[in-house]
Amino acid sequence: MVKPSDLIQLPVHVAIIMDGNGRWAKHRGLPRIMGHRQGVKTVRSIVRLSRELGISILTLYVFSQENWKRPKTEVMGLMDLLHNQLKGELDEMLGNQISLRAIGQIERLPKRVRTCLKDTIRQTSGNKGMILNLALSYGGRAEMAMAARRLAEKCLSGTLDPADIDEAEFASNLYTAGLPDPDLLIRTSGEYRLSNFLLFQAAYSELYVTPTLWPDFDKEEFLKALFEYQRRERRFGLASEQLPKLCTAKGF
Repeated sequence: MVKPSDLIQLPVHVAIIMDGNGRWAKHRGLPRIMGHRQGVKTVRSIVRLSRELGISILTLYVFSQENWKRPKTEVMGLMDLLHNQLKGELDEMLGNQISLRAIGQIERLPKRVRTCLKDTIRQTSGNKGMILNLALSYGGRAEMAMAARRLAEKCLSGTLDPADIDEAEFASNLYTAGLPDPDLLIRTSGEYRLSNFLLFQAAYSELYVTPTLWPDFDKEEFLKALFEYQRRERRFGLASEQLPKLCTAKGF
């Protein structure tokens, strides 16, 4: 059993593809929305533990662009859950110094959800303890297309020379501008794919896949993922022999 005391090297930024709510409900003969409700309880638990451990940024894949294609009753049920969760967790976010952010096509969310989301982001903007970043109506390919359009507009207006476009300039036009890339990307439910999530940002993220369905992803499962992360050797394309020099140069 992994304990918090076993963790001596934490990732700065953890991203999670929260998958398996529907299957969790199906296995129990329950409506899909019951799986999503149980998944909300898991979100609350993992956010609290992340804050306790000192993780700086937690990005959760809450609702993808593709999820709009699901049955209308399920989509509306998810929007209701999101709205209620935002209202119900505000005091805890304020009390625990958690700053809420959101990435994705937020304008597609229902007005009442959009209004509540923006208000929660505003009220928590001064918190410095942890960033909770929700991917809502999000798609990685659409995000990169948006960044390309922004760059093209700057070039056409004369404010940017095409020769100056590099990876850093591209990244500064993504939803995640100003945030470090995820160190660890976790996917629950055993599926081995990124599902259009943080395609640019996850280039060098450590991947951790667990067969555990999201509603069953408890604190122990999260600690196991973090413990596995600290056992990894992150080389970023270098040879192992070069790593001590890199660490010394960066002051780690």
